[in-house]
Amino acid sequence: MGPCFAASHWHPPMDILLKTSRLIDAFTRFVGQSLIWLVLVAVVISAGNAIARKFFNVGSNAFLEIQWYLYAAVFLGGSGWVFLQNAHVRIDVLANKLTRRTRIYIDIMGILLFLLPMCYFMISFAWPIVERAYVSGEMSNNAGGLIRWPVHAMIPLGFGLLALQALSELIKRIGFLTGKAPDPLLIGSGEEEKAKPAPTSTPPHHGEAQK
Repeated sequence: MGPCFAASHWHPPMDILLKTSRLIDAFTRFVGQSLIWLVLVAVVISAGNAIARKFFNVGSNAFLEIQWYLYAAVFLGGSGWVFLQNAHVRIDVLANKLTRRTRIYIDIMGILLFLLPMCYFMISFAWPIVERAYVSGEMSNNAGGLIRWPVHAMIPLGFGLLALQALSELIKRIGFLTGKAPDPLLIGSGEEEKAKPAPTSTPPHHGEAQK
């Protein structure tokens, strides 16, 4: 009883982990869909700034800097969404020659040995920079420029979101190997229907006419 009891507490049930993964996916999807609007905002600001300079000979460095602030938010904040959609770069010429389970094992090793440690390193490296910029009130060196700590904060925030989605992807891949989750590699490939578990077929009722 002792070892069994300890094991049951050491390894959370897969259904709970998969439910957690779905919650993370929903949050990542919300973030990704919200960031799309920042692209529109950046385009409007860029167009407005260009028109103001061209026709009224007025402009501000703040309008120029806010554009790459928004780009940083989309690029870093959307990294988890890219992972969710399997839109990140893969070496397809090699991956397509491997079995699906082998690719899943490679993904698991990549998440554990490279992605999560890299996220931890980047967050640990960037957070003191954010703190110093916030405490000192660091401003842009350009006249009329913006305060700097919000754009610095994009780095730990972006890698934090990526690490969160990496945990979800890790759970889904383990779930697939244990037969409790659909194939996560089909998401975003145009074959989402194949990723869904096949419905259980039921035999026809007695006396039902067969065509």
